[in-house]
Amino acid sequence: MDLNLNKVPWYGQVGMFVVIALMMVGAFYYFYVVPTEAEMATRETQLKALRTDIAKGASTAAQLPQFKQQVSELETRLEGLKAVLPEHKDVSDLLRRIQTLATQSNLAIRGFKPAPSVTKQLHEEWPIQLQLDGTYHNLAMFFDRVSKFSRIINVSNISIRGKEKPDATSTITVDCTATTFVLLEAAKPAAAKAN
Repeated sequence: MDLNLNKVPWYGQVGMFVVIALMMVGAFYYFYVVPTEAEMATRETQLKALRTDIAKGASTAAQLPQFKQQVSELETRLEGLKAVLPEHKDVSDLLRRIQTLATQSNLAIRGFKPAPSVTKQLHEEWPIQLQLDGTYHNLAMFFDRVSKFSRIINVSNISIRGKEKPDATSTITVDCTATTFVLLEAAKPAAAKAN
């Protein structure tokens, strides 16, 4: 078979060149342009997502000084709250503070006996058996001072007995339970993870 373009009329030659050119343009479009356009569309979508992330990051970065101030304020509040709910038991410190409150109220501490702690979910309840000597008025002042104390102390199981031989400064003996609270160390990381 002899293929010679000279034997084909001129309009046939032009037609063949047009068909071949169209096939080449179609192949170029199908194999190069279509995948390139799809890749460009994907990259434009990725670019939009990145621009959105950058805008969010810039917004967050603009709020960073405000967040730092909030963290500083929260740390200050935490330090204040540690006085209310300390992280550890300190028998000597608590005895000294209760002794100070009793002395200011003209009461004498006759007994101070820490009892075993009761563990709750986030804290321990630490009961302390107290025995006090004084007057009703002094006892009321002591309870008032305990209620205003920076550390949480609940007074319960109050038993008041009059003395058989009272004097001017001591007419009653009081047995009570002063319960204070201690923050559990294990609860702090769990609370941090929950937040």
